[in-house]
Amino acid sequence: MSTKGRVLVAMSGGIDSTVAAIMLHEQGYEVVGITMKTWDYASAGGSKKETGCCSLDSINDAREIAVNKGFAHMILDIRNEFGDYVIDNFVGEYMAGRTPNPCVLCNTHIKWDALLRRADMLNCEFIATGHYARVREENGRYIISPGLDGNKDQSYVLWGLSQESLKRTLFPMGGFKKADIKQMAIDMGYEALAKKSESYEICFVPDNDYRGFLKRRVPGLESQVAGGTFQDKAGNVLGEHKGYPFYTVGQRKGLDIALGKPMFVTEIRPETNTVVLGELDDLDRNGMWVGKVNLQKYSELPAEGLDVIAKIRYKDPGSPAFIRQEGDRIVAEFYKHVKAIAPGQSAVFYEGNDVVGGGWIESSFEV
Repeated sequence: MSTKGRVLVAMSGGIDSTVAAIMLHEQGYEVVGITMKTWDYASAGGSKKETGCCSLDSINDAREIAVNKGFAHMILDIRNEFGDYVIDNFVGEYMAGRTPNPCVLCNTHIKWDALLRRADMLNCEFIATGHYARVREENGRYIISPGLDGNKDQSYVLWGLSQESLKRTLFPMGGFKKADIKQMAIDMGYEALAKKSESYEICFVPDNDYRGFLKRRVPGLESQVAGGTFQDKAGNVLGEHKGYPFYTVGQRKGLDIALGKPMFVTEIRPETNTVVLGELDDLDRNGMWVGKVNLQKYSELPAEGLDVIAKIRYKDPGSPAFIRQEGDRIVAEFYKHVKAIAPGQSAVFYEGNDVVGGGWIESSFEV
């Protein structure tokens, strides 16, 4: 009989989720491991060999460890649900001239929902993952804060989780550094796991060629978007590009145009198939609108607004900003200019060490 309750652990076959499952098992939880099949690599059509959390090897690795440790394991096939929601959104965002963030979308709308539904079916009080983050309850709210290892912190991709989801979620990795987890795996006899390489690509674009992926997913895309122009901020035509969906705000490499100085994508206008180029300073903005907001620390922002650290991409160290709520959106004004605010990416707001909440960047502006 479990002394701490029954927990459903998402096991990708990688080191973090594996050690999380073993750790909880040894702490006295009744662990049920589950590996989610989200994507079928054969349908991607890319050139890279199948690797990562959806591969057959990873599924077998997770199952073998569960059997070895004496707890249950199952496979959950959510490929149809994943494809309909995450991939359609990914393609749709690029076609709208935005830069999508599929991992956040997957966490919020696919993985956690799938885990909680299955947890209810299996009478599990909790779910757990290998994310490097922490969660606590304070004043009736469940609040995420960064994991101890700043280099591995994943709080940024968890802003979309609801209070109900956080109430039932455990993050065993949150209080450890990656080096500690690798040593734990070695001490447990899983040296090969500790040496296993990590994948940083989007799971359904294993060759990291999102342009090739878009071409395969949208028949005739190249001809549909051919003939567009690069322009400067004054509207002068600088040359032709390959199609607006193949560029992102902030991009410098791969423009295939020589202008005698480094140039960056500063704006994408899908309605006219225009990609605007500028110099580095032209990427500066000091404000943004953020929509589809999910608040975690507060049920609503203070009426007078709030000083925060705002992150606009995963590895962004963050910048001081003042935010206020305007209807169902947040307007953020930075105290200093930030570069390459990309519509479609996540904006995540921190107060001290706590995630206030986040949303999707809609547009940027100059105050």
